[in-house]
Amino acid sequence: MSRTRPVPGQGKKAQGPSRARYKLTIEYDGTGFSGWQSQTNARSIQGTLIDAAREFFGGEVDLQGAGRTDAGVHALGQVAHLEAPRRLPLQRIRVGLNDLLPAPINILKVEEAPAGFHARHSAKARVYLYLISRTRTAFGKRYVWWVKDDLDLVRMQAAAEVFQGFHDFATFADKRIDKHLSTEVQIDRAELESWGDLIVVRIVGSHFLWKMVRRLVGMMVEAGRGSLSRDAVRRMLTEPSALPAQCTAPPSGLFLAQVLYEKERLAPLALPPFPLFFR
Repeated sequence: MSRTRPVPGQGKKAQGPSRARYKLTIEYDGTGFSGWQSQTNARSIQGTLIDAAREFFGGEVDLQGAGRTDAGVHALGQVAHLEAPRRLPLQRIRVGLNDLLPAPINILKVEEAPAGFHARHSAKARVYLYLISRTRTAFGKRYVWWVKDDLDLVRMQAAAEVFQGFHDFATFADKRIDKHLSTEVQIDRAELESWGDLIVVRIVGSHFLWKMVRRLVGMMVEAGRGSLSRDAVRRMLTEPSALPAQCTAPPSGLFLAQVLYEKERLAPLALPPFPLFFR
């Protein structure tokens, strides 16, 4: 009979109230993963993290994230809470888990979770970045959407402004996935900036529906191409339309950049901290 190899310095599994809860801040390259959420017979970010935590702590764990990123979507600052069988030094947990994780997943920080903290329910806002490239790239392809057409940034910004505020985003949802969720979402900020060969889109909202951010970006690009007016974009918030689903932006350019909790502030707009070979 096989035996689980003990992790050095660990004793018997703790029970009941002695279990500890930690707050993890995580970055990952979503290429090659089925998304955040654990799935049967599929390689997910959550499942990979749980497997590493089980091995490290030598017992059952629970790990829940602040947002369910889609297949191929990346994260610069995903947040998860980890309920573990015992309390250990924070740096030891971070190093120990990272030693067991594949290279595309990296735990940036481990903190003691505040009382009652839940990564998803305690979050006040999620922040997404989307990178659009105006030039063809070999090295950055997995992190951008290359759009061949000339894009009018002013028209894109006008379309983005339409989405700000509290709206019903039913047209941007997929009812097969979000059939039990409200499609009303508060968008606090939708902004674009041109940085060299890149157009950087940042969207801040209370929460997001499945593929919603990618569909918002798709409509901004259609507006930038000149094929969609600001008024046409506005009507999508009140009338059904198949266009957002048809023009869903690819997952490669999308990053979960930040999750905001009570008293936390939005970070300055910045590119992901790795070379994308743009200028």
